[in-house]
Amino acid sequence: MAFAREGAQVVLAARRKELLDDICREDPQHLFAVTADLARAEAVPELVESAVAHFGGITVLVNNAGVLFPGTAETLTEEDWERTFNVNVRGLWRLSRAVLPYLRAAGGGSIINMSSVLGLVGAKNRAAYAASKGAVTILTRCMALDHAADRIRVNCICPAFVETELTQRMLQQLPDPEAERRRRISLHPIGRLGVPEDVASLAVYLASEESSWVTGAAFPVDGGFTAM
Repeated sequence: MAFAREGAQVVLAARRKELLDDICREDPQHLFAVTADLARAEAVPELVESAVAHFGGITVLVNNAGVLFPGTAETLTEEDWERTFNVNVRGLWRLSRAVLPYLRAAGGGSIINMSSVLGLVGAKNRAAYAASKGAVTILTRCMALDHAADRIRVNCICPAFVETELTQRMLQQLPDPEAERRRRISLHPIGRLGVPEDVASLAVYLASEESSWVTGAAFPVDGGFTAM
């Protein structure tokens, strides 16, 4: 919605068609939905072809799909580890690879990867997730170097705890969700958790010409979490 308000034509991709349709009804002029599971390799060309067919090209990619399975190196299952890297890293790489020719054809563009503060620092019980986000952060910098000559900028956003459907589900699985929420707020010096708009505004900036000299950067959006 933040991109649409700036006049962008936006292709939304997610696994749940009903959710996508609800969002697109808010602004059908700028929003177009494609149901896709980015854990599946075959979903990527279908998504990219649909975007190009509908809007004629691609100039910005926001890689925002992700999963989180809590666990240590000892307790994580093979399946959890594979799923984490398949979505958080391989899915991002596949989609970026598929979109790069269109960005090049457009004379340049912007790729914005969603990493995490756990792609910058460690945390207990997040071995797979933090490792995958660390990979995203470094892959972002490599891509920025590889594609700078084509005027393709690549940056990543590293949020701390943002109140989304995913994080709400995580909290609800705990014995005392409200106590855990208060604990997490205490880890952010600014005194609150993040909201999606905190992240969206930076993504819009990184997609715009206002950030034309910004590439290879990892931006903590974390209420001071990594400053402590």
